Order: sequence, then C-alpha cells, then structure tokens
Amino acid sequence: METHHFQADAQQILKLVTHSIYSDKEVFLRELLSNASDALDKARFLSMQNEDLRGVDEPSIRVSLDEENHTITIEDDGVGMTREEVIENLGTIAQSGTKSFSEKLNNAESIESLIGQFGVGFYSAFMVAEKVVVESLSMQNDAAPIIWESEGGASFSLSEGSKEERGTRITLHINKDDAENFCNDYQIKQIIKKHSEFIQWPIVMEEERINQEKALWLRNPSDITEEEYNTFYKHITRNWDEPLCTIHVKGEGISEYNAILFIPKKHSFQLDNTGAGYKVDLKLYQKRIKVLDHANDLLPQWLRFVSGVVDSSDIQLNVSRELLQKTPIVKAIQRKLISKILSKLEDLAKEQPEEYIAFWNDMGHILKEGLHDSTPKQEKALFNLFRCRTTKSNGELRTLPEIKEDRQEGQEEIWFLTDLDKDRIGSRPILEGFKKRELEVMLLSDPVDEFVMMYKNQYDEVPFKSVAHGDLPEDEENETDEEKSDRAKANMLIDWLGDLLDDKVSEVRVSNRLTNSPSVLVSQEGALSANMEAILRAHNQDLPDTKRVLEINPSHPMVKTLARLNSDGKTELDTFAHLLFDHASIADGKLEDPTGFAERLQALMEKAATNL
Repeated sequence: METHHFQADAQQILKLVTHSIYSDKEVFLRELLSNASDALDKARFLSMQNEDLRGVDEPSIRVSLDEENHTITIEDDGVGMTREEVIENLGTIAQSGTKSFSEKLNNAESIESLIGQFGVGFYSAFMVAEKVVVESLSMQNDAAPIIWESEGGASFSLSEGSKEERGTRITLHINKDDAENFCNDYQIKQIIKKHSEFIQWPIVMEEERINQEKALWLRNPSDITEEEYNTFYKHITRNWDEPLCTIHVKGEGISEYNAILFIPKKHSFQLDNTGAGYKVDLKLYQKRIKVLDHANDLLPQWLRFVSGVVDSSDIQLNVSRELLQKTPIVKAIQRKLISKILSKLEDLAKEQPEEYIAFWNDMGHILKEGLHDSTPKQEKALFNLFRCRTTKSNGELRTLPEIKEDRQEGQEEIWFLTDLDKDRIGSRPILEGFKKRELEVMLLSDPVDEFVMMYKNQYDEVPFKSVAHGDLPEDEENETDEEKSDRAKANMLIDWLGDLLDDKVSEVRVSNRLTNSPSVLVSQEGALSANMEAILRAHNQDLPDTKRVLEINPSHPMVKTLARLNSDGKTELDTFAHLLFDHASIADGKLEDPTGFAERLQALMEKAATNL
C-alpha cells in the first residue's frame, strides 16, 4: 500500500467542501450518481471510437447498502480510471477529469458539456462518511485495477485492486451520526427519486430500477401523448388535477435547453402569501440531474403559478450547484420561457375564452403583477391578457382593446376605479355621474391594481384616469336651467363648509360626479387614493395624515335645503354640514368618528320628530 498526500491546500478545500459548500447532506448521493452517469457517458463515446476497449453488455449504476456495517456502495460500468487518473482526479481536489474530458471534446456534436465542472462533487461523500474506498478499473485494456482510500485527512492511500469489470465502485463508511438517516433502503430510494430520477442510465437497487427510463423533456413533443404530459405534471407537482396548459420548449442557439412548463387550472393559496421569499415551482436539471428545486431566476415572481422543469448544461451554478449564477444565458432563457408562457395564454384566450376567463378569475391578480416589472414586449402581451369588469359589462369581463374602442367621441382617457370591496365597487356614489353620462369605468378590486395603475398610466397611448382623483368636467351641454340654478346656490355654501370642516378636508367643492348621493370624498390630483392608503397601512407603512376633497351634490334635497337655510341666515346648521361629511365617509368605507356621527344623527332625528 502506498501513502500519498493531497496538495498543500487540499485539507482546507476538503474542509470547505465537507462543511460549508453544501446546505443539505443528502446531495452527496446526487453528486456520486452524477459522476457515475458522466463516467458511463464517457465510456459510451470512447467505445464508439474504439470497439476494442473493455465493454459490458448492459451498463448501469448499482446502489447497495449494508445496514449492519453502515456502508453505502455506488458502482458503475463507466470509463473507469487508471492509477495515474486516480491520483490526478481523486488526489487533486477541484481537478476534474470530467471537465478536462469535456474540453477535449468541445467540438464533438454528439457530446454535451458534462456536469462535474468544479471537480468537488466526489468529496461531498465526506459529509456523511468517515472513510471512502474507491476501486476502479479503466476500460483501457492494459490498465490494472486500483484502490484509493481516504479518511478525509491530509493523505490518501493506493493499493492493487481485484475488480474484473470496467468501471468504478465507491464504498462509503457512514458516520455513526448519519447512519440512521442514510443506511436505509427507503431513504436512499427517495433521495434517488428526488435528485436523480431522470438520469438516462438505469439506477438499480436489489435488482429494481429506481429511476425513470427517459426524461420526458428530452423526447420529441410529437411523440408524447397528453396522458404522458398529465402524468408527468401530477408526478412533479403532487397535484391530482390535470394542467390547464402544457408548454414544451426546446431552446437552441446561444444556449441549449429543454423545458416542460405547466399552467395549473387552480392556483395554490400559498402563492398569495409569498412576500420577498417566494419560491417558484420550477425545477432545474443539468444532464438529467436535478440541481435546484426552485429555479427562481428563470421565472419572475408574477409567473409563480407555473410549474415545470428546465434542463440545461449551459447554466452556471455556484460550486455546490445550489444557486444560479446570473449570467446572460440565464436572462436569455428567462425571456424565452416568459414569451412562451404569455403566448400560450394569448392562444388560450382566443381559442378557449371560457377556460381563459376561469384562469383569469383565479390567477389574474398574480399575472397583473408583471405590469410593473416587464419588458415592453411582455407588457404588450400582459395588456392583451388583461380582463376586468366595468360599469357597462353587467358583471362580464372585458378587454382593454374593447374598452378603448368603445370610448365616447372626444373621450381622451380610460376611466378606472379601485376598491378592495368587489361587492360594493359598482355601486359607489362616485360613479353616479359617469353612469349618467354613460362613460365606461373599469372596476378594479385586486390589491395589485393600485400598483398597476400607479406604474402604468396608459394603454396604447391612451391615459388611465381615476374617477376618484381630480375633478370631472361639467356637462354643460346637458345641464338644465334648474341644475344650473342649484349649482349657483350650492356654490354659496362652499366657503362656509370649507371653514367649518377645515380640520377634516382640504377643500369643499360642488360635484360634477353625483346624481343621487348628497356628498362624496375624492382625492386631490396626484395624491394617494384612499384605497392605496388602506393597503399601505395594512402593511404597517407610516403615512402622513392627508385630507381629501369633499364634493357636494347641488341637486340633492339635503344640500338644497342647507343652501336655502344658510342663505336665509339660519344658524345651528353645523350638524347638517358634519352629516354631509359623515355620509361621504361611510360611502367611502371609513367612518373615523362613529360616536359623533351617532350623536349628530340622533339630534337630527329628534328635531325631525318635534316637527311632525
């Protein structure tokens, strides 16, 4: 037996690999199976070049356990290693034979880039093993079997082996603390299925094949049945429903990748409570080895309802293959996936409108998030997918092109109203004037709508305008003489009401919006809406107290009576004035002084009772 020392910095690197690089111990099996798969890939290629090399009839990867002696063995029929290759590949940390092999063959069209680019995966075995024994026989005919042993210290030993078939056998002597978790048939099978299910070579335990025969995403889409897609969807999502849409992508060009994406029929409630720590259900594979459960950098948060897999050997990861490196290739793949998803949804909206409406009602609020975080091309598609109810749609959903097309002659904007209460939004007093003039208003009741309208102030060069901000121009052409007279009389109340309610409102003005209600509260142009303030306060945001504008309806009996009494010099009218503000506050969904309101209402009722 010969004793050799690792390179001078090897102990430090080995310690880093064992204790710092990987966040989950179970990935040791993923790394060793990945190496075994790479070795079989190499053997297949070299056999095509030279038929005289050592061969085997049915290449595979075999995993076996010895629970009594606490060992796990992984054996492959791959390329194997000579004595020199063992010293080079296992005696030099971060020296990857796979990488060197891949570089030599970078012009061979039949060989993809192989996974072990960092050369540290093998050493993850020391996370769970107190000793690792490797016996290997190269497929080169003149090579002899060699045994490599190490306890993860400063040295390793070499001795003659007895292996007769080509390939590599790795035996891990598991630490006592880890034996219960990993010297367990069921646990090992679950880890294989979790990380390595789609390795193309058979992974066998006790004569049972554990992994799938071929990754679905590598097959020709025309050869895959809908049932196969649905079965795969249920398998990776643990969802019993069938998907709404399936998207099979084969990317070529600067970056090559394969992907299968699924849009569900119903979204999971967890998607509504993601915050900054959202995790997209998109699994990343490299050469059929799963390396990430949540490839967050490949899909934006606003497509978090999409599930699926992406397989690409071009994407760069950190050393532990647990984090994506944000490279131009990642961005390019992300743009392509987004484009495919949006295009699929546009097709669904055109070809199966009822199914799309069901999707929008369930997941539209998530999709709308993309309108403040998208490219111009994506924004155009998102606006095409946008649906909403309006004051003219009788509860049905309309598209933005329809709303734009149906504007009145001379109408330069698209009107909208936001309110979290979808049951009352259509009956808000603030809409009365718009309904009278038959101006269509979009009714938006998702919390995200406020942010969408804040960031996207126009559609196809037509500005969005809130009915709850600013003033509505007078409808002078259709105003009767009586209405003009009422307006003039109501204007005489403005200064008095403004002084009386100075601590509550920023301004009092005669309304052009109201037809039935006596009063309404609106926001100043450019100010936060009451709806936005409510959303921000619900998220514990400190906001300055802002006063809103009180508009009064000049034709309402209460306002007309108040104007007449005030003109006649009557006093003790403050109660009426405050009730106008109370009414507007109630209609706005926020009564700040319910006790005061009750007292004022009681006083008014008593006065009315004495006059009966």
